[in-house]
Amino acid sequence: MTGSLRVAAAQIAPVWLNRDLTLARVIEQIDRAAVAGVELLAFGECLVPGYPFWIDRTDGARFDSALQKDLFAHYVDQAVCVERGDLDEVCSAARRNAMTVVLGLLERPAERGESVYASAVSIAADGSIAACQRKLMPTYEERLVWAAGDGHGLRTHAVGAFTVGALNCWENWMPLARASLQGQGEDLHIAIWPGSDRLTRDITRFMALEGRSFVLSAGGLMRRDDWPQDLPHAERLLQVTDDMPWANGGSCIAAPDGRWLVEPVIDQEGLFMADLDPREVRRARQNFDPSGHYSRPDVLRLQVNRRRQSSVEIED
Repeated sequence: MTGSLRVAAAQIAPVWLNRDLTLARVIEQIDRAAVAGVELLAFGECLVPGYPFWIDRTDGARFDSALQKDLFAHYVDQAVCVERGDLDEVCSAARRNAMTVVLGLLERPAERGESVYASAVSIAADGSIAACQRKLMPTYEERLVWAAGDGHGLRTHAVGAFTVGALNCWENWMPLARASLQGQGEDLHIAIWPGSDRLTRDITRFMALEGRSFVLSAGGLMRRDDWPQDLPHAERLLQVTDDMPWANGGSCIAAPDGRWLVEPVIDQEGLFMADLDPREVRRARQNFDPSGHYSRPDVLRLQVNRRRQSSVEIED
């Protein structure tokens, strides 16, 4: 169990609600991180094409609102369809740089109509997709635009000497979601967030202590200059920008004993890196191993349904 792993959070902003331009930013960050020797790179929640910040600023719950319909239609149009090949260039960049990438995106599956999901997509170093976790329960106003996901992506995969899993934002508050990954050997947890040190500061260290794992929290940025000029209802959106920035980052990395390796970084764009030693996990689990010697599977067991949701089953 030797060999450290260099990991990083890419704390950047999207070109808000523009899929292709934001994907170009992602690829640029992958290539930059490779120069710095990064082997695993994580981005914020729904970075591509951006978090739906307009909802709670434009009366998003108003039924049959023309404004909300227009913004939703644009949002869905800019979502990522994996089956269509929207991620092919990102996968190529991961393969070209032999880098694992965890990317938060708005996913529009080909077989689910116009419903979209906040998904954490894990791309392996060979360019294949290792997992795609659709957020189990969108939080509060997010439910006005995101559909509820499933457990298909609750899976781990090997990256060097580590076993890696990923969750979206408030999924990280769900004890059973965390336990589902810990029970599959996770010792490096990736938590992706829209961007706030208020979200990441306490729970990142807690998850590290609970799992006796390394935890990387990746958050995004959102500033007025990250808006394209041709958004639907741009004038209306301009009226609700007084409290910009809407996302301040908060990316951080904690060790299995709860120490900060990178404290939460706010209002700063960049790659925030750490070198992880797998031996620290073994040291921390000497006295507490949450899915090993300190678990009681004879008393407490978790059942996980990893079937992908579908509205139709066809038998020919």
